[in-house]
Amino acid sequence: MQAPIPLRNLPQTNIFRKGDVFVLFGELFGRGYANGLVNEARNAGMTIIGVTVGRRDENNALRALTAEELVTAEANLGGRIINVPLMAGFDLDAPVGTPTPNDMIANFTLKGWQDEKLDWDHIEKCRAAGIKRFKDSVAQVMGQLDGMIPDGSNAFFAHTMAGGILKVKVFLAIANRVYKGRGERFLPSQTLLDSDLGKLLLMNFDEVTANTFQHLIEGSAAIRNRLEKSGGQVRYTAYGYHGTEILIDDQYQWQTYTSYTQGHAKMRLEHIAEAAWQRGIKATVYNCPEIRTNSSDIFVGVELSLFPLLNALKKEHGGAWAEAQWQACRAVLQDSHTLEDLLQKIDHYNASDVMKTFRNFAAWPMDNTAELADVMIGTSDAITDMHKNRGELVTDILSALVLEGTGPLMFHETSNPAGPVLWLNHDIIAKQLNKTHG
Repeated sequence: MQAPIPLRNLPQTNIFRKGDVFVLFGELFGRGYANGLVNEARNAGMTIIGVTVGRRDENNALRALTAEELVTAEANLGGRIINVPLMAGFDLDAPVGTPTPNDMIANFTLKGWQDEKLDWDHIEKCRAAGIKRFKDSVAQVMGQLDGMIPDGSNAFFAHTMAGGILKVKVFLAIANRVYKGRGERFLPSQTLLDSDLGKLLLMNFDEVTANTFQHLIEGSAAIRNRLEKSGGQVRYTAYGYHGTEILIDDQYQWQTYTSYTQGHAKMRLEHIAEAAWQRGIKATVYNCPEIRTNSSDIFVGVELSLFPLLNALKKEHGGAWAEAQWQACRAVLQDSHTLEDLLQKIDHYNASDVMKTFRNFAAWPMDNTAELADVMIGTSDAITDMHKNRGELVTDILSALVLEGTGPLMFHETSNPAGPVLWLNHDIIAKQLNKTHG
């Protein structure tokens, strides 16, 4: 892809109604993008059905939800959950009686991990075992789901699976240095990716973030064919990230968080949607803006791209409501700091020579540098210190607004999507929010 493909105009179509079915392919946890889409489906009167990733027992064996866990999960979703474990990734899978990838890296140390070598033949066997387990579970889920979607109805499959972080102590220490480290604690992301541990990480990212979308599309083929033959329509969405256009020098310009190691898997996700689209399947990846979530908080500095949304709200004619958002953000800052001061820091950050070098769409995802870490993490820390309370941040307010804006944009655009990969930038988010509150 040579350039981002932005959604510029507010979508006007909606084919989804009461009696249609919304399927959340991924479990709903805490604050995140999926909540906005679920809310739209609920507002449209759709039947909401979800899945679960399952849980691990004390021996790391995958299991279904208990009766109590199922009640809690269904209450959180506001719909029924098919209780078949759909845990993605293969880090805890292996042929019977052999070590899992997690076992193979469990004894890696912070001093020696770069020199450790993995048995790739065995890793591939583990990967095959994980894929088979997941696809078999998808087949079970689809077998139950088939009887829950009536002929002639429309179905909206929302893929929300992402991640693949390796669950060993040494990786957490490495990640802290890649994503949070400065000075002597800084670790180049390329050093991680060049290692066997990094190569395993990228493989697991692919399986969790991208290939599960392929398994969803393939696994639901019988349902899709039945619905389309009986007059219904089927749509698929997935959440991507590939940088975002934000206001820089009063113009919407593409920028990105670095180093986003999941970026390789997110591009694979885009390719899966493009291949499905060529087969006549309406599958769309929506590349959404940077926000703070439970999973993104490890990436110190990812939140810096959020602040220019305040300017976008005014630029897109938000009027009194936009001004109210500015006031809400002012209220969480210390009296000695103004919101204008904060935005000035962001302007200096985006205008720095270091950050300009990373606004290179063709090179995405780029590796980090020590200079980048100093500028990005330093700016993040300085802005956080401007707040009264670290538990109440401007980025919490702005993240909630982005979530609110993306829900209706994705829901309505998916009725008649313009293509397989679309960017939701700050301009269209601001337009949607201003429309909602105007």
